[in-house]
Amino acid sequence: MDQTTVQLLCPECTKEWQITPGDLPGSTSMFHCPNCHASRRLSEFMRTDRDLQTLKQLG
Repeated sequence: MDQTTVQLLCPECTKEWQITPGDLPGSTSMFHCPNCHASRRLSEFMRTDRDLQTLKQLG
């Protein structure tokens, strides 16, 4: 079975990566980029609206 992932994009340094929604806090929680350590709401790191919807449904 394939595991669902969401795509993240840092708005500061433009680092891109994928992660499973279960490994993330809620969409309104603060999140820190592992590359540049920028801190923003997790929803601001979602690469697409679909990724945000997936996070809200599965996270």
